[in-house]
Amino acid sequence: MNRQVFMGIVAVILLIAVPFFFSLFYLNLLAEILVLAVFALSLNVLVGYTGLVSLGHAAFFGIGAYASALLAKEWSPQFLLTLLASVLIAAAASAVIGLFCVKADGFYFLMLTLAFSQMIYSFVHQSTTITGGSNGLSGLPSPMLGTIDLSNPVFLYYSIVLVFVVVYIVLGLIVKSPFGHVLIGIRENEMRMKAMGYNTALYKYIAFIIAGAIGGISGALYSNLNGFVSPNDVYWTMSGSVLIMVLIGGAGTMVGPVLGAAFIVILETIVSSYTTVWTMIIGIIFILFVVFMPQGLVGFARLFQKLAAHRLPISQKGTKSLVNNEANQ
Repeated sequence: MNRQVFMGIVAVILLIAVPFFFSLFYLNLLAEILVLAVFALSLNVLVGYTGLVSLGHAAFFGIGAYASALLAKEWSPQFLLTLLASVLIAAAASAVIGLFCVKADGFYFLMLTLAFSQMIYSFVHQSTTITGGSNGLSGLPSPMLGTIDLSNPVFLYYSIVLVFVVVYIVLGLIVKSPFGHVLIGIRENEMRMKAMGYNTALYKYIAFIIAGAIGGISGALYSNLNGFVSPNDVYWTMSGSVLIMVLIGGAGTMVGPVLGAAFIVILETIVSSYTTVWTMIIGIIFILFVVFMPQGLVGFARLFQKLAAHRLPISQKGTKSLVNNEANQ
């Protein structure tokens, strides 16, 4: 068993044990972190592994959230049913939007994703008969898992943990597969990948659909957790928030977006309880990360680990020299 698998198993055991040691406040806080971690992981497929910076990823989060809410309210509150429907609808939307977006690169890709996201936001905001308009959708029925009522916070938390673990494992397998290696190659040097015969546009398109589908999963989890969906969940600021999570945690890594989501949610919870200008404080922290820790929390941990590894041989060398000197004397 390698170190990563062992750490993963320990993390899952700790997540399972949380309800036995913490209050409902911390349980709900951790559930929110896991939901946003799924959202950040989905964007990381584009930003971290494919090198495509999107500022419209909230569109798929919102599509998943509204699809889940509408299905639960009008048809059935079954958790797995609404989750599956949200994935399919978000994937279909990302397939359509991706046809246009992947033809552009860099700044133009970013602006296209933002434009489509704002179009969806405008539709959600104005379609009062379907989405509730600016009032959003409230009074959603409690999600059900078969005959189990997930209005119980512990049951809902375990359902979110299960989805998070599945998403994390599946994405981990994808990015370590030959497909994932091609995405990394596109991020590093797309022209070289084209010269090697890869259809980079197709790979980027598939990555876009995968990211959109998983974004829909996070939106569905969000609506089930909060029992409310609003147009703010589709607005571009939501895309900006998840982008900050990815960059602060460490883009191009699996654990980075999870750490970034935890860092931002906990920071918002703490700072907002003391001041109303908490968004400005988070903005300043983000600037500091970009300037002094561009690789994020994961990069900082790796740097610290390298420094510790370099210091160990030096200390051992010093000890050997001291022993030799004493022997010579």
